[in-house]
Amino acid sequence: MPQPRPDQVDLAIASDPRLLKIVRMTIMHLTELAGFGEEEQKSVALAVDEACSNIIKHAYDGATDRPILIRFQLLDRGLRVLLRDYGRKADLSKIKSRELDDIRPGGLGVHLIRSVMDVVEYDNSLDEGNLLTLEKYLRR
Repeated sequence: MPQPRPDQVDLAIASDPRLLKIVRMTIMHLTELAGFGEEEQKSVALAVDEACSNIIKHAYDGATDRPILIRFQLLDRGLRVLLRDYGRKADLSKIKSRELDDIRPGGLGVHLIRSVMDVVEYDNSLDEGNLLTLEKYLRR
């Protein structure tokens, strides 16, 4: 990741689900600063939380002591979130949402992320791990 700028916040957490509240609180504050309304703030927080949960579950197989690096960047008309892990590489051909009429627990996180965020880009070309880029733009 590039050097920090005044319009960004970097956060490094362990892959422990108990720490995701820190991520949610940070995203709520930054989406407010970016000008999003309360419902969009909650939706973006939920999408980023789901992305972090997927890192814990799929890249780290539930391990609670692995690094998740998060960069939040305030844009002119929105917010970018970069999520970096050092776990198992994502198989991009398998990242897809389950059909909404397939009623069973789990499996809707990708659908949620894609329905909330304007940009969802997976990069597994790094030497180790993955980089997920999420962007949300203001609609005014």
